[in-house]
Amino acid sequence: MSWHAHNTRLLLLSCFLLSCSVVFCQLSKYQDITMITLSKLLNNTTSPWDATKEPNPCSWIGVRCSPDNTRVTHLFLSGIGLSSSDFIPVICKIESLQWLDFSNNLLSSIPDEFINVCGQISELQTLSFSHNSLVGPLPTFHGFEGLETLDLSCNSMSGNISLQLDGFRSLKSLNLSSNKFNGHVPINLGKSMMLEELQLSVNSFQGSIPSEIVSYQNLHRIDLSANQLSGSIPDVLGNLTYLEVLVLSSNKLGGEISTSLSNIQTLQHFAANENNFYGGVPCGLTRFLTYLDLSYNRLAGLIPPDFLSQPNVHTLDLSYNMLEGSIPANVSRDLVILKLGSNRMNGSIPVSFEALTNLTHLELENNSLTGVIPPQLSSCGSLVVLNLAQNNLIGALPAELDGLYSLEVMKLQLNKLSGLDNLDYLNLQGNNLSGSIPDSMPSVVELQLGQNQLSGRIPKMPVRLQTVLNLSSNLFEGPIPSDLSQLMGLKVLDLSNNKFSGEIPILFTQMATLTELILSNNQLSGVIPVFPPRVSIKVTGNVGLVDTSEKLARKKGRQIGVTIIVGAGASFLIFFLFFFLLLLGKQKRN
Repeated sequence: MSWHAHNTRLLLLSCFLLSCSVVFCQLSKYQDITMITLSKLLNNTTSPWDATKEPNPCSWIGVRCSPDNTRVTHLFLSGIGLSSSDFIPVICKIESLQWLDFSNNLLSSIPDEFINVCGQISELQTLSFSHNSLVGPLPTFHGFEGLETLDLSCNSMSGNISLQLDGFRSLKSLNLSSNKFNGHVPINLGKSMMLEELQLSVNSFQGSIPSEIVSYQNLHRIDLSANQLSGSIPDVLGNLTYLEVLVLSSNKLGGEISTSLSNIQTLQHFAANENNFYGGVPCGLTRFLTYLDLSYNRLAGLIPPDFLSQPNVHTLDLSYNMLEGSIPANVSRDLVILKLGSNRMNGSIPVSFEALTNLTHLELENNSLTGVIPPQLSSCGSLVVLNLAQNNLIGALPAELDGLYSLEVMKLQLNKLSGLDNLDYLNLQGNNLSGSIPDSMPSVVELQLGQNQLSGRIPKMPVRLQTVLNLSSNLFEGPIPSDLSQLMGLKVLDLSNNKFSGEIPILFTQMATLTELILSNNQLSGVIPVFPPRVSIKVTGNVGLVDTSEKLARKKGRQIGVTIIVGAGASFLIFFLFFFLLLLGKQKRN
């Protein structure tokens, strides 16, 4: 074949494909009419469909067609204000649908006609009615032979579930979370047993976790959280060899945590917090996990020595249990979040934590930890939260911790720490600290003690304090100490939301660097002193305070009033004397 003949054939083929896309490869007349009819039925919603502006439905927002544009395959009708189901019979005429999304609307029911007619669409794979206003029992689904995903989450459906879902033959994902279903956890979830995701959280399911659930061997995700389930975790769950996520939080489950879970090599995420589990922490449970939350239970005993060292574990929360003994020193370098607070742990904080360069949260509060705060924690450069409060720690806060530039929250209260003199910045806001401020305050540049329950006398503050002094939202009362005026380098003084009374110290006007004075919501009274223009003053919520400028204005107004009265009186007197003399002279002439 010659070069010209070959190019000629390519040109003809290109022209054919172009003509197909422009002329021949269009929706069938039937589907075209159906879509235009549907657009008219949705004209009372926020649907942007307009056949007069765009005659090709495949170009409409929320519509997806087959690659050759001959069939409608996807309809995304999410969040357009649907409240009536009148349009549903029209949609069910589109036999090529694969994806149908009604989420985030105001639909109150799934009509029988939808079940009977749309159930015959053999290609439909995904159906979502999530985030609507559906009420009543779950309908029985007939047909839907190709349906793989059903999402009815975030509605108000109720009642028991028995055989309504058993007719499915291809179902892989079922989401009924955030409804009001009750009774036992359903076990008839499709005849094909192909289910991979089961999400039933935030309902009122009762009874135990059914062992029959392991019949669905392909399960990857199980979420039964926030129900009223009781009993223990069935050992047979360990036979789900593809399980990746298991969430059992916020139930009434008890007993010991099944050791069979540690055999699931695919299990990455396990949460069973807020239950009544007791006994020890199973050895090997973190062997494959990346996320583990067993907080708010009644677990006791020691933490297994290798529990923190498994290479995959990133998040570990065992707080609010009754665990004892020391913190294991062997820890994984990949650990990101470690929460062991509110237990009965003792011993010291391991210096091996210096290897945790990815650690963002270290929360060990409310235990019986002893010893000093290891300076090696300064190597944890990613730390955002460091909570060591309510322990028996002693010694000074290591100066090396100044290098934790990502740190946002540090809680150290109710320990036996000393020697805080080297601190530049001390922020203990929002810690529920009570009592009075100690007389020997650290020599800091900035001191943040707001949002606590501090009271009593405010001690003499270090002269080095020259940025911010924040004592807001506490329980201080009585006069504001005038010796705070000695902080000649201070820029911001915040004493708001306390019970300070009396007058604003006049010496505050002489603070050379003060730029902001916040005294709102106290019980102050008297005249507000005149501050330099650079000082921003906030005094709202002090009923007894009088603004100097307003007082001067009132005084000036009174002076003007007196002047007017005196002037008017003098004018009247002159007029009277003039009239009297005029009258007297007239009498003499007569």
